[in-house]
Amino acid sequence: MKDEYSVIESLRLSSTYKSVADIERLIDKVCTSVGVNEDAYGNVLIAVTEAVNNAIQHGNKENEELSIDVSVKDNQNKVCFSVKDEGVGFDFENLPDPTSPENLLKENGRGIFLMRNLADKVEFTGQGNEVCLFFNK
Repeated sequence: MKDEYSVIESLRLSSTYKSVADIERLIDKVCTSVGVNEDAYGNVLIAVTEAVNNAIQHGNKENEELSIDVSVKDNQNKVCFSVKDEGVGFDFENLPDPTSPENLLKENGRGIFLMRNLADKVEFTGQGNEVCLFFNK
């Protein structure tokens, strides 16, 4: 079945910004191995890196004792990057619109907006401490 996914990679990261280099290497490896369209590579890199940064900063509150689990699932048409932190989650259904005039000058609040615009599909699970980013190949 084309909608079934197989886990092809998994990685446990510490909640430090040094982990971003590890996720960048994983993205590069996966995109090459599963044949992600070259034009989509930048979207994958930015969206998944943003998800990991959010997990570090907002999910695990930069607590280096907490981990972030990343798994990559693949099927014939898509690749999915799952990023899960050990935080309490958040209300992903009620987020302020970063394009509203009152939010334009704020320094934060654009990460999920970016992920939703760069990935082909974004799903939050649980209490919002796991995000799955789907990309067409």
